[in-house]
Amino acid sequence: MGKKHTKHTSLEKKYNDNFAPNEVAILGTKCGVIADLVHNVSKRLSNYNLGYFDASHAKDIEQNTLTEYTFHHEGNLQLNTTSSVNKYEQRLQFYNHDFVFINGNHYQGAKQILILDNEKEASVKKRLDQLTSIQFVIKLNENSTYFDCLLERFPNIKNITSYTINEIDKISNHIHNLIKENIAPVKGLVLTGGKSTRMGRDKSELVYYKKPQKEHMKELLENNNLETFYSIREKATSLEMTNEIPDTFLNLGPFGGICAAFQKDPNSAWFVMATDVPFVNNELIQLLLQKRNPAKVATTVKGKGKEFPEPLITIYEPKAYGKLLAYLAQGYSCPRKMLINSDVEIVEVDDNLIRNINTPEEFKETQKEINL
Repeated sequence: MGKKHTKHTSLEKKYNDNFAPNEVAILGTKCGVIADLVHNVSKRLSNYNLGYFDASHAKDIEQNTLTEYTFHHEGNLQLNTTSSVNKYEQRLQFYNHDFVFINGNHYQGAKQILILDNEKEASVKKRLDQLTSIQFVIKLNENSTYFDCLLERFPNIKNITSYTINEIDKISNHIHNLIKENIAPVKGLVLTGGKSTRMGRDKSELVYYKKPQKEHMKELLENNNLETFYSIREKATSLEMTNEIPDTFLNLGPFGGICAAFQKDPNSAWFVMATDVPFVNNELIQLLLQKRNPAKVATTVKGKGKEFPEPLITIYEPKAYGKLLAYLAQGYSCPRKMLINSDVEIVEVDDNLIRNINTPEEFKETQKEINL
């Protein structure tokens, strides 16, 4: 007997539609009408990172022998690629997109917008099986009709919200709601288990507010309705603590702790909090949550007098996980380097609020300051 196939390691999967984390296929009319609609809607939703997945109608195209990236100083990129389409590669391509529009005449999306075009009944009939989750209907003209094949397959289709093709604001608003429905919840992560070389003892166990600092930080996050975990270097006992996330990316410091949290739950954003910043208060946490921009890779704080953001007081969005792994693949394990070189939301705060306490002398001075 041959060996049985060994199951893969059980990992929590990143939520995806067919090709992207959040997508809608638009079908039922000419490709040009679909493209125009996508561009008009995208202008109204430009705060988000949007994509459009289409197929070329060009004939006699020579096969590319190299991938060409043509950059413009304004940030525009023209890409001619050698790669073929498959869902895993597209999910990597669309990893950072908040929403992807798909030309449903060519590819099947997990959600659909159906455009009623009286000239395209045969085309719609051919694609009935692709209509698995119609979000809304768009009428190309005032006299656009629901085809008999649609009424037969979907008896309640007339009850689905419908717009005319010119109601761009209403269509954009509906799509905006589809984007907002997919915004990740936030969980808290308190970083513990650091080596604390300069302090000479574990900084997360120091007491500023009548309890170990790690407990104080956890309470601050939990007071803002965040389910919160401790990031720990390794499992201390055989007992599995449900509020602890052991490092699975070993010897990478805080970087490894953040990646381990995403490995546990890649579908949440993580509010990462160090324990050596005792002046962080509830107001600062509320400010960061209020200023959170889920369209960015992260929302982070920066001292007004500092040059760089503080990576250990930061909300990392799910899309940050792929970025962190990409930096790790290049040999970098510094979350600040990723933040500096990525599209992030920066919240400037008073330097003193995020002051690090690293030595026994600083600890004693800070204790006195807090207890004045």
